[in-house]
Amino acid sequence: MTATLRKPSTIVAVAAFAAFLATFNETFLNVAFAPIMADLGVDVSTVQWLATAYMLGAAVMVPVSAFAYRSVPTRPLFVGTVALLVVGSVIGALAPSFPVLLAGRIVQALGTGLLIPIGMNITLEVAPREKLGTYMGIMGAMTTLGPSLSVIVAGVLLAAFSWHMLMAVFAVLSAACLVFGAVMLGDIAKLTHPKLDAPSVALVGVALIGLMYGVSTVFSGSIAVAVGAAVVGAAFLVLFVRRQKRLEQPLIDLRPLSVRPFAVGVVVNMLSLVTIFAMNIIVPTYLQSVLGMDSLVASLALFPAIMLSCVASLLAGRVYDRHGARVLLPVGFLLIGVFAALVSVFISTGSVLVIALLYIPVICGSALIIGPVQSFALSHLDPELNPHGVTVMSTGFQIAGCIGSSLFTGVYAAVLGGQAAAGASTFDAASTGFLAAGLLVAAFALVGFLLALRVRSYEKAQAAGRTADARADAPAAEAPLLASIMKADVWALPATATVLDAVRLFAERGISGAPVVNEQGNAVGFVSDGDVMRALADQTSAFKSAYSFVVERGNADFDQTVAAVMGQPVAEIATLRVISVDLHDELGGICKVLADKHLKKAPVMDGGRMVGIVNRSNIARYSMTSYLDGIAQEA
Repeated sequence: MTATLRKPSTIVAVAAFAAFLATFNETFLNVAFAPIMADLGVDVSTVQWLATAYMLGAAVMVPVSAFAYRSVPTRPLFVGTVALLVVGSVIGALAPSFPVLLAGRIVQALGTGLLIPIGMNITLEVAPREKLGTYMGIMGAMTTLGPSLSVIVAGVLLAAFSWHMLMAVFAVLSAACLVFGAVMLGDIAKLTHPKLDAPSVALVGVALIGLMYGVSTVFSGSIAVAVGAAVVGAAFLVLFVRRQKRLEQPLIDLRPLSVRPFAVGVVVNMLSLVTIFAMNIIVPTYLQSVLGMDSLVASLALFPAIMLSCVASLLAGRVYDRHGARVLLPVGFLLIGVFAALVSVFISTGSVLVIALLYIPVICGSALIIGPVQSFALSHLDPELNPHGVTVMSTGFQIAGCIGSSLFTGVYAAVLGGQAAAGASTFDAASTGFLAAGLLVAAFALVGFLLALRVRSYEKAQAAGRTADARADAPAAEAPLLASIMKADVWALPATATVLDAVRLFAERGISGAPVVNEQGNAVGFVSDGDVMRALADQTSAFKSAYSFVVERGNADFDQTVAAVMGQPVAEIATLRVISVDLHDELGGICKVLADKHLKKAPVMDGGRMVGIVNRSNIARYSMTSYLDGIAQEA
């Protein structure tokens, strides 16, 4: 089964399922740290390695994903990657000791680090350009849903089973994803078989491990060790960047970062992801440790926000396809900043209902950002740079997860400890710690809002540039493609015309629709033969089709009803909200307008003046002729 035999939506569904599993597994086992410590006899600092090692393992594999995607056929690559999740989960489910469990977790991480960028690359490969936002919205919804829903599912399972069941359940989910991928995916990627530069892999591995280990342990371990690790990581990152510039085939082509809209998009995406990881950890922590809720109740308090965020992601994708990201991103960050601050202020009330309601806009705000900003950033790259752009974006995801799960919990714990040492009660100390962490989230959101305004300017420039380039590239004497396809004879009806006048015009000129114009010649509506047919069918049940004009003529009731309809002003049956296309629009965009608005035809405008009418059959005839000409040339 090749990719061309599957609908893009089916392929994206598999990629979205994989993205869900990868992000779901980021936090799935973290809920079980307490029972794991009791069962395997380890302390907090030891069990934390299940999260730290997982995060580091995934981060190291992300840079290799671009090489793997261009070197291995898509189906076996996907199946092999998901197989790592299955194998790691089985090892963890059967683990008799902590080292074995840690080994299984690391094997899972290797698969996770590849799976998210592979899924994004698959989506970019198969998504029609005009639906990129919708499909990336689906991926964004799964990315948001994964880490949030994992806490709830883990809480439900732990209420009845041991932590081993978590690994067993994830093994089953991963196996299902493996089967779906084996059956539904084809070999989608165009293989270029790049050379793998081993020193680059080593350099970027040490760089990411150093940086992420330093960030993740700065509050929980030795500050000197954390800073040292971060410095070593930064040094190796500099060496990695220098090496990539010298290589003919770099491990990661860093040219995407030289594209400013893409670079800004990566930072905006990271700022949004940081808020998800931060709030999904500190809110349940406060509810359990301070308000005394068990893990399941605390998780269920967040459930409405999680579900609504998925809906918000899907809607955001559709809005992006039509209007871009210029509104979505600022609104998203405003929701995050304002309501994160409100959650921080009101959480000390102890009202679960208030916390749950205020939490909804925070997570939905992130959902408005993630899918659209990824679509925005990647849309500024040339297709050959997409795999490297996805790698950079996915690496940012891992770093954002590290910052969100470490920095904010560290601030919370540090302020709490300082307040407790100063003599504050546990409740007051924890509330102050949460307030500090929440306000820090709001500060991150403010930075994101300012960058979102920058995205608005990039989108305006991009739209203006495309229009200018399209018109500059077209020779002055060469008419737009649409001019050769549309019907150029435009016959209009005055607003004072009757339905009978419209029918006469259709019959005499051999057309199926015409604009309705006012005294100044401006189009105020559009009437088609379908509008006439619907008006007659609404008035008499005897009117079944246009042929009823012939077979029912002579029927007194029928003739009387038809005469009444024909005498009506044409404006009463016309579509008054004129949906038009521009003469210089691309055919793909015109097809989308006709399909989305359920139109058979639309007026063609040029500089505010109507110059023709295009219908679906015009485009279909042109497309089929072009296809046949292509076959003839190949032969």
